[in-house]
Amino acid sequence: MTDSTHITVLLNEAVEALLIDQDGFYVDGTFGRGGHSRLLLQKLSPEGRLLGIDKDHEAVAAAKENFAGDPRFQMVRGSFAELADRVAECGMTGKVSGLLLDLGVSSPQLDQAERGFSFLADGPLDMRMDQSRGESAADWINRADEADIVRVLKEYGEERFARRMARAVLAEREQEPIVRTARLAEIIKVANPAWEKGKHPATRAFQAIRIFINNELGDLEAVLQQALEVLAPGGRLVVISFHSLEDRVVKRFIRRQEKGDPVPKGVPIRDEQLNKRMRSCGKAIKAGAEEIAANTRARSAIMRVAEKL
Repeated sequence: MTDSTHITVLLNEAVEALLIDQDGFYVDGTFGRGGHSRLLLQKLSPEGRLLGIDKDHEAVAAAKENFAGDPRFQMVRGSFAELADRVAECGMTGKVSGLLLDLGVSSPQLDQAERGFSFLADGPLDMRMDQSRGESAADWINRADEADIVRVLKEYGEERFARRMARAVLAEREQEPIVRTARLAEIIKVANPAWEKGKHPATRAFQAIRIFINNELGDLEAVLQQALEVLAPGGRLVVISFHSLEDRVVKRFIRRQEKGDPVPKGVPIRDEQLNKRMRSCGKAIKAGAEEIAANTRARSAIMRVAEKL
């Protein structure tokens, strides 16, 4: 089940930022095809341990095939929004040396038309990272009212023409339910009056629907809060984002933890009383020209690192 099409983004940078203790306990909250996990295991001592988490059954299958022989590694299927529970089951609450989150959709998910993530290949309109539960994109797009579709496209895709697109969807589904990616992409394309150079006119809409269907931003908010609970003092949080909405959530979270508890204006308080929980480790890191040339999906990647105090 090894997938040669998947190229791990910011591989060395992420593992270098994450690894503070070769004997430590680490969590890869978005296992994918195991690129980061593989390198991390190479650098861990025989005492080190790694917990992998992923919603996708294919990711879990890949983990079992490629990592089953390593006693330091454990894989669980589920959302990283369940991080605190999974870490507690390992008896490691407050003892995690590092947590890695590589957000968004993986290359294998995008490249498999049957998963329904891509507007470039026709397939069932699904978009669920965990296909065993929840509502598919087709289920939603065929029942949602105009206001819901507009809200999703604006909020999660920052789509300027959300209302035009929503009205086009409603008109088309009256003729026949929308169940294929190619049909939805064509509807969105026709409804989009201003195509961006070098970008498919359905890009933002597909991104928005995928984020909504998988509750990606809600899960991200949840896991960031739980990171404070599971990380050991000095433990690292490493997050790789692929669009501005994700990165904004991560950036604001780290900034809030650096500032500590809010204090009413004019109230005298010592710095140590602010309950600061984290510190940012350097500036945001982006992929270099060489990596982007080898993997165009790396061009939008941005990595932030923070350390629990």
